[in-house]
Amino acid sequence: MVFKPLKVFIGIALSYFVVFTSCKEEQKIVEPIKIEFKKEGELTVFKSTSDTIITQFDIEIAESDYDTQTGLMHRHAMQNDRGMLFIFPDMRMRSFYMKNTYIPLDIIYLDKDRLIVSIQENAKPVDETSLSSLYPAQYVLEINSGLTKKWSIEVGDRITFTNTTSQD
Repeated sequence: MVFKPLKVFIGIALSYFVVFTSCKEEQKIVEPIKIEFKKEGELTVFKSTSDTIITQFDIEIAESDYDTQTGLMHRHAMQNDRGMLFIFPDMRMRSFYMKNTYIPLDIIYLDKDRLIVSIQENAKPVDETSLSSLYPAQYVLEINSGLTKKWSIEVGDRITFTNTTSQD
């Protein structure tokens, strides 16, 4: 009967070996989130004092709660002729932050008449500091950092845009 404890010990050891070697997870490679640009409209910026076109952008449009909450998060680059336009249902003070946003941005706040009322230049990637408009806004345009300075976009300039996602 000396062999019975040895059989029990061997049985437990084998069970332990089978359980822990069969439960070992495979190493999986996690791919980063890749979000492709989807052109949903075109936007033109005009000088405040004339009909002179400053520049034009292909834009993505953020209107839904999900789109406005995620914006340009999880993206690592954007072409200089592209941007994202946020459309809100009302005029009020707006505040944005750069959580999970890896592209440095210029954030342009516009009123209901699409006039620029405030600009936050050079928003730092992944910084959660609140970047507020100075005046109530209904639209917000995000473009690559430095482009407002490059094209001399200023408070008082205005925009027009087309929205190919609208069902109007």
